[in-house]
Amino acid sequence: MSPSLSVLFLSPPLSSAAPYCRATRLAAATTPVAPVSAEVEAARLEPRVEERDGYWVLKEKFRGGINVQEKVKIEREPMKLFMEGGIEDLAKISFEELDKAKDTKDDIDVRLKWLGLFHRRKQHYGRFMMRLKLPNGVTTSAQTRYLASVIRKYGKDGCADVTTRQNWQIRGVVLPDVLEILKGLAEVGLTSLQSGMDNVRNPVGNPLAGIDPLEVVDTRPYTNLLSQYITGNSLGNPNVTNLPRKWNVAVVGTHDLFEHPHINDLAYMPATKDGRFGFNLLVGGFFSPKRCAEAVPLDAWVSADDVIPVCKAILEAYRDLGFRGNRQKTRMMWLIDELGIEGFRSEVVKRMPFEDLVRASSEDLVKKQWERRDYMGVHPQKQEGLSYVGLHIPVGRLQADDMDELARLADEYGTGELRLTVEQNIILPNVENSRIEALLKEPLLQNKYSPKPSILMKGLVACTGNQFCGQAIIETKARALKVTEEVERHVAVTRPVRMHWTGCPNTCAQVQVADIGFMGCMARDENGKPCEGADVFLGGRIGSDSHLGDVYKKSVPCKDLVPLVVDLLISHFGAVRREREEGED
Repeated sequence: MSPSLSVLFLSPPLSSAAPYCRATRLAAATTPVAPVSAEVEAARLEPRVEERDGYWVLKEKFRGGINVQEKVKIEREPMKLFMEGGIEDLAKISFEELDKAKDTKDDIDVRLKWLGLFHRRKQHYGRFMMRLKLPNGVTTSAQTRYLASVIRKYGKDGCADVTTRQNWQIRGVVLPDVLEILKGLAEVGLTSLQSGMDNVRNPVGNPLAGIDPLEVVDTRPYTNLLSQYITGNSLGNPNVTNLPRKWNVAVVGTHDLFEHPHINDLAYMPATKDGRFGFNLLVGGFFSPKRCAEAVPLDAWVSADDVIPVCKAILEAYRDLGFRGNRQKTRMMWLIDELGIEGFRSEVVKRMPFEDLVRASSEDLVKKQWERRDYMGVHPQKQEGLSYVGLHIPVGRLQADDMDELARLADEYGTGELRLTVEQNIILPNVENSRIEALLKEPLLQNKYSPKPSILMKGLVACTGNQFCGQAIIETKARALKVTEEVERHVAVTRPVRMHWTGCPNTCAQVQVADIGFMGCMARDENGKPCEGADVFLGGRIGSDSHLGDVYKKSVPCKDLVPLVVDLLISHFGAVRREREEGED
């Protein structure tokens, strides 16, 4: 990548009432790095963690001023719940008893996240969301059926979501069932291990990998290798489970940048060097309530053979040196800022095999000017006679019966495979062209998961919201659908517009990359009474000219969003008002 790539930073908050402010653009190549004395530098570069009995722990000398989560990790190693059978003991104890003692309460609220189990204390007491690992978003009919069988037993408490990291989340899980569920996951080739808290999240890749006629590289081998390394082949990898905070990785395989590399802590960008295929590296992209930043070039290229060694080196640099105090300043970009990109790079080099890391290549394989394609609907594959069919899953929410039906369609019309996307949709690959017409007539595609959704519905993304998540300030999924339906009654849109809804400043639905984003907050209505509202973002971009959006208007009551969105679509996206029926209210 070019060293002059522009980077977007959000300035620190002006007050607690304004956790973010208008973005300013800085050039990565000209960002000043303060000089550091040799004495300070040497002291700062001492690793803050050490290995003890197979696990990495924070050294005594660095435990002053650490955050609560770090204290929980020191008090009891979370990975022991999985690697040493601690979950078996927890599952035998009543929830009431677990809640009485601090250690076991921390187990269910914090440490179980290392196993992908998230207790929904505020909204769903005693129930867990379980997050899976699904490298590249590739899943099977057997896996889908198994997950459906799990959530079905929980009745109205059970459902599944497609996430913005291309994986499954299932809801309603109770602790006594976890051992059986973990066994069932292993039998169908799934794991939930290391999918939450201070771990590496699901490796994202091109949802069309291996079937796209225009792909640059098939990302599946690389995302699979990354997932196997990160989880120790689903047995646990304690070398990378005590990070300062979560960490995201993506492997880019298409000019469309379906993988959103600019918002990942590490992104592999295809490039050749001296006739060899490999990847240039971007590092540091992240979202948080206090700051968002786009990834910056590391000025490094690795061959395809070194995808894992460089990932390991970067993770170890972050693990060893990352800040563990204020939780809002613990993502990897804060370390990059502190050391400077060259200082951070040198720490990565120290941890590489043979302490060698070549400079970036100028031979990028991803085209800079490229109009992002639409994967919805029917499209020819690179395999002659086959097509893939992109299906719209409204805000990513599925019930057990729908999952079973999707599995049936994947078996009957394809090869038993489904692909999940970061926009919370699903692709059915490997459908014989002679069977496309019959597939499109299936009731599930006619009535629920359309391959031809409306333009606004097509670009709709929503986080869990306060239906299940205790951190969410507002309800998101149902509201996103309702507002979009109402807006469509008022205006006609002729070009794609991506609208993202997130329930709180943690921005799980990535509102900063949306054309129009909605971040839940408390607002006041026309009478001054508190009500659910949203901060509205505008202008996020994905693809070759990606950048983060800005806050357009703060604290808009949710009941006032429809006219505001209508106005934005007309003024910024070329929408036109629909003619009203005579006599219509």
